[in-house]
Amino acid sequence: MTLRYVSTRGTAPALSFEDVVLAGLASDGGLYVPETLPTFSMAEIAGMQAMSYPELAYTIISRFTGESIAPESLESMIANSYANFRHAAIAPLKQLDAHTFLLELFHGPTLAFKDFALQFLGRLLDHILAKRGQKAVIVGATSGDTGSAAIAGCLGRENMDIFIMHPHGRVSEVQRRQMTTVAQPNVHNIALEGTFDDCQDMVKNLFADAKFRDEYKLTAVNSINWARILAQVVYYFYAALTLGAPAKSVSFSVPTGNFGDIFAGYIAKRMGLPIEDLIIATNRNDILSRCLATGTYGMEGVVPTISPSMDIQISSNFERLLFDLYGRDGKAIASMMTNFRKDKKLTLAPDVWVALKGEFAASSVNDDDTKKTIAETFEATGELLDPHTAVGLAAGQRCRRDTSAPMVVLATAHPAKFPEAVKDASGITPALPEHLKNLFKLKERFEITPNNMDDIKRFITERV
Repeated sequence: MTLRYVSTRGTAPALSFEDVVLAGLASDGGLYVPETLPTFSMAEIAGMQAMSYPELAYTIISRFTGESIAPESLESMIANSYANFRHAAIAPLKQLDAHTFLLELFHGPTLAFKDFALQFLGRLLDHILAKRGQKAVIVGATSGDTGSAAIAGCLGRENMDIFIMHPHGRVSEVQRRQMTTVAQPNVHNIALEGTFDDCQDMVKNLFADAKFRDEYKLTAVNSINWARILAQVVYYFYAALTLGAPAKSVSFSVPTGNFGDIFAGYIAKRMGLPIEDLIIATNRNDILSRCLATGTYGMEGVVPTISPSMDIQISSNFERLLFDLYGRDGKAIASMMTNFRKDKKLTLAPDVWVALKGEFAASSVNDDDTKKTIAETFEATGELLDPHTAVGLAAGQRCRRDTSAPMVVLATAHPAKFPEAVKDASGITPALPEHLKNLFKLKERFEITPNNMDDIKRFITERV
């Protein structure tokens, strides 16, 4: 039976895997999720222990693609997606102390965890479009890392133009240059005058304009695209299997802003992976940790921090979790999200709040504690953390319940992406890897654009 995908808001048509990848956002404004979630038995998980990363990725991802993609095509896409990672293990684990491990997710081409999903998604989109004889316009918003990873996954591909919006002046210089120095003609960068939330809203509004969306065949690369979440599920399995799963449970602490990366962990757990704790690590922009503490999901102003990829106050993927916690009631979610856009907050039903706290723990880590964690970790272990990973480690240390059980902190970015913050905390300036040594010598290409829908549309139509 072909696996179908449904919208969190209940009224968009159910779609196949291929159609969901191309659609990105559902036509009713919701996010797509599988109608039923594939699961693995403990015996099946135990049988994965000897698999390489690409073999494991194929085993998990193929459960979600149904009959949409031929097995040999999927195997080839996955193998090529990870062929240019700079570490043989692809996602190596590094031990910090007896029970704490870093999962290094920054060995891809743009030095961030987003490469895991976007190297795959770029190839997947190209495959689907070529098979259908179509072209598409890829649009994305970035708080720093998604943009360069999406560009690296899509650059030079014949069937797509890619437009990435970043908040002007609110990403690190390395992050910006990784996007704006790419000279491929199908790559276009927009520096939006606003915050990441403004960029994200702009993407959603473009998709909500049915005429524009259909005319230009818009496709999303943000984590609103289900394929992004799916690719990230794999490294939870990989880390847990390396540390003894399924015989042993493992905890994960995840730096998160848009809730996509930790939602992938939640999916892995629901698929049968024995996960003890899922810890939401936020910086000062703490809408998620406040929600766990109070039961109210409420926006506040975005405050710039030294961990800019997490400077977010609307966590898009939280809607996917709410859909589950509210019994998959699309009508209820649609009403809640409409009210949230109007009131800037929503209060969870008491039983939903209890369920949320049963699934996750959370902690907010300010800049001073982030710097302290970088300094103390370097002094104790010689490991240099980027600010986002430091937030994850600090929150994990605060929230883990069983200190004798293994805890994996997702190391989401290379420290060289944030050299000023890392040097300020540790006294050490992290060096860029060899393949990026000329980054500061390359010419940049981007346009500063007002936070205005008509200006963004004009920018896209003039360049497609």
